[in-house]
Amino acid sequence: MTFDEFAATRLDAVLRFAVVLTNDKGLAEDVVQEVLIRAHQRWAQIAEMEHPEAYVRKMVVNEFLSWRRKWARYVPQAEIEPEQRQPDHAELQAERSTLLAEVAKLPRRQRAVLVLRYYEGLSDAQIAEVLGCAETTVRGYAFRGLAALRIELAPTMREST
Repeated sequence: MTFDEFAATRLDAVLRFAVVLTNDKGLAEDVVQEVLIRAHQRWAQIAEMEHPEAYVRKMVVNEFLSWRRKWARYVPQAEIEPEQRQPDHAELQAERSTLLAEVAKLPRRQRAVLVLRYYEGLSDAQIAEVLGCAETTVRGYAFRGLAALRIELAPTMREST
C-alpha cells in the first residue's frame, strides 16, 4: 500500500480517532497533520509493517501526549476550559456531552488509555504497546480515569434526575 492509498482510505478513521482522543477538532487536525508528515517521510518502512495503521495510530497518541510540551515553547499558554457544549433536547446527546466534557478533564495518559480501550477496543496488552508501558500501568490509568469519571458524574447525574 502506498502512502497516497493509505491517506485516501484511512485518513478519516485516523482523524476520527484523533478527535476523540483530543476532544478538539482543530487540535486533532494539527496532530494528524504532524503525524502524516513524519509518516510520509518514513512510509517505505511503515508500509512493510504488519499493521501500518496501528503504527500510525501509535504515532497519533505519542504526538498528542507530547503536544503540550512541544508547543509550549511556541504558543503562549492560557487557562483553557474544556469546550462548553450547548445542551441538546435529546437525553442521550446530553449524557454524551457531559461524558465528553468529563473525559476532557482527565490527564492525557488516562484519557489516552480510556479512548484506546473503549473507542478503539484495544486490549490492555495492545494499549501498553501503543503507550510503551506495562500492562499494569495501563490498568492503573484506566482504574484512576474511571474512578475520576464516577466521582465527577455522580453529582451531575443526581442533579438531572
